[in-house]
Parts: sequence; C-alpha cells; structure tokens
Amino acid sequence: MAHAAPASSAPKTPRIPTPSTPDVFDERSHTIARWAIPVVGGLLYGFWAAAINRSGGPITGWNILFGFVCAIAFAALYIGVRMLAPLLKRELHAVLWTAFAGITFGFLYSQTGETVLRSTFMALGVAAGVFAVTFYRYYTHEDAEGHPDPR
Repeated sequence: MAHAAPASSAPKTPRIPTPSTPDVFDERSHTIARWAIPVVGGLLYGFWAAAINRSGGPITGWNILFGFVCAIAFAALYIGVRMLAPLLKRELHAVLWTAFAGITFGFLYSQTGETVLRSTFMALGVAAGVFAVTFYRYYTHEDAEGHPDPR
C-alpha cells in the first residue's frame, strides 16, 4: 500500500521570475540627460571654481570669465571621458575616470591657495577612492573582454 509523502508545514510561495531592471525613461529623456549632466555639472564646477578663486571678494568680469572657462573645460573633458572610457578595458576605464576626478579635484583645491604639493596629495587621495569604487564597479559588472555582464 502506498503512502503520501509528508507535506512541510511552511506554506509554499510561488517563485516569481524577476525581470531585469526596466528602462523607465524613453530615448528622449536619455538624450536630454546625456547633454544636461555635462552642462549642469560644468556650470556648477565653474561657479565653484570662481567662488573659491575670488576668496569672498567682489565678483569681477575676470572672475566670471574664469568661471565660464572652467565650466567649458570641465564639460568638454567630461564628455570626452564619457565617450572614450567605454571603449577601454575595465582597468583603463577605471583609471580614466580616476584621472578625471583627481585632476578636477586637484585644480579646485589649488584655487584655495594651498601649495602644489598639498593639492597633489589631496587629489591623489580622492583619486585613490575613485579608483577603488570604479574598478570594483567595472570588475563586477563586466566580463573579461569589457562587455556588460548579462546577469
């Protein structure tokens, strides 16, 4: 005579397949963001650099020009890094973002009037942190050839 297998006391919950993260924004939103992020980031960087440079003094024409030149340089470098970085392997990809972050922070820090040596060491500290984060991110989200991990 056959007996039924005992059932577990815990209720069974059905496994719901989890889809990959949906893209909630359309292509137009991505296009706007692709240009808005460098422009807004550049304007913030330029304003910050000009504010540090004037040291609380009056706003002059040269100070405004300095801010806009810094904004244009930051935005152009950001766009260049963003276009070039995905073409590189994950190690160089991380190094490129590291160099960008270290240089931009070092320049801002040098505007405070500190020595070049202190600005360099502070920038290296920021760059080390950025390298650790970006390398970990690219190492865990790409395969050995640099393609996004399909997981």
